[in-house]
Amino acid sequence: MNKILEEENFKRRLVMCLLGVVICGISVGFFKRAAFGLDPFQSFMAGLNTAVPISFGMLFTIACIILLLFALIADRHYIGLATLINLFLAGYIIDFSQNLLFRLFPVLGMPGRIVFLIVGIVVMCLSGSLYITADLGVSVYDAVALIITQTWHKGQFRWVRILTDAVCVALGGLLYCLAGGSLSELGAQIGVGTVLTALFMGPLIDFFNRRVSQPILKRGGRGNE
Repeated sequence: MNKILEEENFKRRLVMCLLGVVICGISVGFFKRAAFGLDPFQSFMAGLNTAVPISFGMLFTIACIILLLFALIADRHYIGLATLINLFLAGYIIDFSQNLLFRLFPVLGMPGRIVFLIVGIVVMCLSGSLYITADLGVSVYDAVALIITQTWHKGQFRWVRILTDAVCVALGGLLYCLAGGSLSELGAQIGVGTVLTALFMGPLIDFFNRRVSQPILKRGGRGNE
């Protein structure tokens, strides 16, 4: 019986993990269509790509490997199936979501862009909550704030996540400017959407953890008793 319960619990967590990765990719598509700036980590990568003259794909892989090594050394508990799913699946979902939204909404006024930005932020935070709660591993960037708070016991997740996001935004902007990037084009990677995400992602993920993801997992456990 215990083995059956464990298998059903794993299936529930796997579904939460897959759903989290899928809707995370969709949320990035909304960010790109809103054109108010990327999420903090992507804004950092865009700035880094301006400064480092190699392909974005190779640079992104190198950055993720560095973060992966950090997580494996600090606390490999956060590296798992979800990490691999995120690495191999998220990029394709982002491309599909972005292309689909641009085809469906070739012209988007300011009200529509604002709605897309809000949807992108909310959906991204919900996705993070789902695969964090599933506890099958998280993206290498998400692991940083979790290690600081859960492993090193330094501060609360919501505030540490705000700090790590703010550092990404600041570094991305600094690298972009040092590399000679045009200030008029800086808003394409760092804008109001980036700032709002940096401020609200930590608290919103914490909210969805308590109100959505953890209750879903607990209801599943009670239902199997």
